[in-house]
Amino acid sequence: MDHRDLLEARDLAVELAVRAGRLQLERRDTLRMGAPKAHVNDVVSDVDIASERLIVDGILAAWPDDAVQAEEGHGRTGSSGWSWIVDPLDGTRNYVSRTGPWSVCIALYHEDRARAAVVHDPAAGETFSAVDGAGALLNGEPITAPGGRQLHEALVGVSFQPNPATKERAGRVIRELLPASGDIRRVPAALNLVYQAAGRLDGGLALDTNLWDIAAGALIAREAGVVLGGRGADFSTELTIGAAPSLWPTLSELVRVVA
Repeated sequence: MDHRDLLEARDLAVELAVRAGRLQLERRDTLRMGAPKAHVNDVVSDVDIASERLIVDGILAAWPDDAVQAEEGHGRTGSSGWSWIVDPLDGTRNYVSRTGPWSVCIALYHEDRARAAVVHDPAAGETFSAVDGAGALLNGEPITAPGGRQLHEALVGVSFQPNPATKERAGRVIRELLPASGDIRRVPAALNLVYQAAGRLDGGLALDTNLWDIAAGALIAREAGVVLGGRGADFSTELTIGAAPSLWPTLSELVRVVA
């Protein structure tokens, strides 16, 4: 594997995510909405696009041969074997409507393996990060997912794309999960995963995401000790389940049956 200083890469991702978050806070009162993308609830603003440009420009200035996958279209192929997965504003509907949290997400992959990741919450001033094999951090301090509660007392995060088919699917899951769990929270996918890493949520699930929604959060969650999976041993964009170790068997079995 080609050498890459992963701490340097993580630190650059943190810097770019914080800069993008600052831009989002500064421009929130003057944002302009664009046309919906895949469906009426798939919204985008000029701030999403400006944030992505800032991040991609910063990455390519440092590593011009790297590939980039980016939600708003600033991706490119590369020749280094390294690729950056960027969601400049995960939770645009929350950001625009001022009804909940959002985040900036950046992950670095070598081939098909995540090696470094950052999820930054601009409103809370919180930066979650991880390097493969080196643990997870919140604002520079180590975090570890706690052992967890049993399902009947657990707080479980739910994330899903708001297209009609996925909302139907999410409804089936929630009908089974809500009575069986302590309670649920709907949060954007990246924050769902890092909240599990920090022990704020005991578990969570995400339905029909894109890689940029979950790539960074998944590495951070895993490095904090969260168990991740999907239909099989690994998570996917179709289904991602996460839980503290003691909760994993019960939560994963319930979700896999109904999802």
